[in-house]
Parts: sequence; structure tokens; C-alpha cells
Amino acid sequence: MSDSKFSKPGRRAFLAGSAAMLASPALAQGLESVNSAATTMGERDLTETTRRNISSFRRLEWQPYFSNLRNGAILVDIDSRALHYWGDGDGVYRLYPSSVPLSEDLTRRGRTRVTLKDPEPDWRPTPSMLERNPDWPDYIPPGPDNPLGTRSLHLSWTYYRIHGTHDTRKIGRQSSNGCIGLYNEHIEELYAMAKVGTQVLLI
Repeated sequence: MSDSKFSKPGRRAFLAGSAAMLASPALAQGLESVNSAATTMGERDLTETTRRNISSFRRLEWQPYFSNLRNGAILVDIDSRALHYWGDGDGVYRLYPSSVPLSEDLTRRGRTRVTLKDPEPDWRPTPSMLERNPDWPDYIPPGPDNPLGTRSLHLSWTYYRIHGTHDTRKIGRQSSNGCIGLYNEHIEELYAMAKVGTQVLLI
């Protein structure tokens, strides 16, 4: 995989203001639950799952999935928990491990596109998330506790994003409420390459 970049995820960056935000016990409890291990689906045999994912985590060609590379193209393979990116005629190809939705009913497949690039994402849980997790906070500003990490690509589907995460346990696992998550260093790289209008296909 000489074309793809893999490196160990960086440590959490300390951002000013996080201490004040965590000073409230109720909010701190909500933040902890948003980023807890309980938001990652337990798998009976992680060794078997990891082995299967590695075997299917391979370079793909874009032609079976897209008619062109205008504005670049992103393919998310839910089963192999991989995100593929092809640049717009520049020969750039990247392959990133990703987190995927917790369950099939939270998973959406099909064609969409990048509609907004957010360099400092903040986070508000959707109404359905709050129904499932009433202790979650209504809002988390940008920073080290934000579930969307350091960058976010909004898709044309309401509430759906490709974003980073500060919780590196989630990558390669079923751990999201519908979005696709990447290590922060990977979403930052993808963010720099992707455009508003980049085509996206989730399979």
C-alpha cells in the first residue's frame, strides 16, 4: 500500500477552554458517555473480525463505481470499514481505515456528495440520538471532546458526515450513529483534497 498513508494517530491536542467546559459535572458526564467504550459495538471474536477486515482492506480501482473522477470520488465500503479516495485526474489515491454505523438500521448506502467542508466542527446530537441517549449534552463546541474530531465533510443527506474522531478506539469498528469516522490526521488530509461537489458512494 505504497499509495496510502498510515501512521499512528496523534495524541489529543489540548485546546483552551476545555477545562472550563469539563468543570460542569452534568456536562462532563454527558461528554464521557458520548465518547465512552459503550458507544462501540462489542464483537464476540475481535481477532476473527480484524482478520476478515484486513483481508478485504485492499486497493480498489474507481471504474466499477464511478463514471468519472470529476471533483474527485470517495467510496466507503461499510463491510471492510475502509474509505477510498481518488483525485480528479491527478492520480492521487488514498485508502483509510474508518469507523462505520453501529447497526444496519443506522446505515445508509447509495450515492451522495460533499456539500460543505467544516474546518472546526461543532456537534449537536440528532433528535433520534437524544431519544436513545437522553443523558447526552445538547451541544459540544469544537475541541478535544467533540465527536466530530478536527474536520468534517457534510454530505447531501441530512445529518450524515465523514469526520474525524478524537476517540481512536472507534476506527475500524461499528461505532457511529450513521456517520463515517476517520483518524484526525486522515480526515485532515482528505479534507484538503476533497471539494464541495466531490461524489461519494457508500456500499
